[in-house]
Amino acid sequence: MVYAQLLLNSINKCFLIYGVEKLIISIITLLVGAAVFIIGMNMMSSGLKKSTGPSLRKLLKRIRNNRFAGLGIGTAVTALIQSSAATSIMAIGFINAGAMTIFQGVCIILGAYIGTTVTGLLASLSSFSISHYFILLAVIGVILMFFKKEKIKSIGEILAGLGLLFFGLNTMSGVLSADTGNPDLINAVKNFFNAVDFPPLLLLIGAIVTALIQSSSATSGIAIAMVSTGALNFNSAVYLVLGATIGTVVTTLLAVIGGSINAKRTGIICFCIRIITALIGLAIYWPLACAFDLETIIPNIFGSPSLAVAMFLVIYNLIFMPAILPFVRGFEKLSIKLIKDKDEEKKKQALKYIDSRLLDTPTIAVMQVKREIISMMHMSQDNLKLGFKRILEQDASNDREIVETEEKIDYINNQITSFLIELTHTASMKDEKIIGSFFHVVNDIERIGDHAYNFYESSMKMVDNDSKFSDIAKKEFNQMFDIINQMFDLSFVIFHDQTSTNLQKLHDLENETDELKNKLSAAHFDRIKNNTCRMENSPFYTTLVSELERVADHLVNIGYSIVNPVGDDESEK
Repeated sequence: MVYAQLLLNSINKCFLIYGVEKLIISIITLLVGAAVFIIGMNMMSSGLKKSTGPSLRKLLKRIRNNRFAGLGIGTAVTALIQSSAATSIMAIGFINAGAMTIFQGVCIILGAYIGTTVTGLLASLSSFSISHYFILLAVIGVILMFFKKEKIKSIGEILAGLGLLFFGLNTMSGVLSADTGNPDLINAVKNFFNAVDFPPLLLLIGAIVTALIQSSSATSGIAIAMVSTGALNFNSAVYLVLGATIGTVVTTLLAVIGGSINAKRTGIICFCIRIITALIGLAIYWPLACAFDLETIIPNIFGSPSLAVAMFLVIYNLIFMPAILPFVRGFEKLSIKLIKDKDEEKKKQALKYIDSRLLDTPTIAVMQVKREIISMMHMSQDNLKLGFKRILEQDASNDREIVETEEKIDYINNQITSFLIELTHTASMKDEKIIGSFFHVVNDIERIGDHAYNFYESSMKMVDNDSKFSDIAKKEFNQMFDIINQMFDLSFVIFHDQTSTNLQKLHDLENETDELKNKLSAAHFDRIKNNTCRMENSPFYTTLVSELERVADHLVNIGYSIVNPVGDDESEK
């Protein structure tokens, strides 16, 4: 301990001798100021999202294919919630859900890039003496956050965030100010940016910093604070904020990981647009800065270097983002070529027998549809077996196959339905009746596929709840599933032969599943009363029994569709 204390005393003496201690304190203060600024910005954004979020989501969902409307909505939403990342993630979410197209999403995100410049304008106010009073908003905000009413708490969060934002900016400005800052730190910052006084390199630094902190507004705010104190020259700040426009796409790219193929394409489009526009901006500004004294001219126009940086960002986005709109469709086509939908190709391969060229020969087309439906039935039966095994044994080895097969069944259902609609225009009266029954059969097969997927989802919930079926329950389920398999075999025969020979047997088996459902449910509740079964398993047990009974309903409907296109009314549940 004595030696350690002596060592620390020696280090402290060294710090005092060389002034390193003051330099370290200044660096820490600068970093804390940057951290407070980012926290304030996030808090303000969070409060704005809470107070306006639901209505803004509705607004985003209403966007159609009007590119200017999308740009305007993206701008307005981001200006309100002060986060281009949040707007972009909302748009990506809608694209993932299929509620928005790539074109619509990109137009909104382009608008978000304009709306986010408002933060830069707020940051530029730090160079004015009135900004010191804005810090008091943090105090008012904290007081409002103690209220119980959510709306008042959200307003408090907005004001507190805004106050912290200005506090962070003032802290950074104070550290870098010639009057109050550390001269060594100011010289170090100036020397660093003088050493890297190469626009493409500054562009890269801006992009990297923004990618790391995931906020172009934060990078712009820090650059503006540095410009206001003279620690950074105007031209360097311009190149840094241009680089920040590239780095901000990292948030969008992170949001599309694991998303749909269209979401990934949207991310690539935004990345390409930001790189292209930043490089064009650099190619225009750099030569002009060399030819003219823009470092003096532009700040003089706006009255201060910090406001000039903020206004440069506003003007840059107002020019380039609308200019990109006519090319969005082109970017969309390019993204489709760059990112192939492998899952879509797999789905297409699932279609074996139908093709649009068959529409010219309706009789052959009907035969091929029948073959495609039988193939779909086999797929549905196989997936039902996998789903049933998943929920009984909680074996996750076939999870991916279950999900992919379900997607294929949905795809085939849509393709056959569309094909049948086209076929009705040229089919004969005799074929029209068959086509009518096919519509019902395909729908029932698709619903059986849904039940298979439901087994898979229920199984995952059981794992989360640490629930398992008892051996008695498994034996009862297998008894019911055996009947389902018999019904599948009969449905295949009836549909293939187009006869009603086995229809009564199929109907009897369906009645048997109804009786068995009631019997098993009663037995299950008896076990609960006798404490031989866990109460927590009850929802999973009753759901599985009901799902199996509904599968039986769909199978009997497939059989009845041959003699009655509307299905078996008696068995409809």
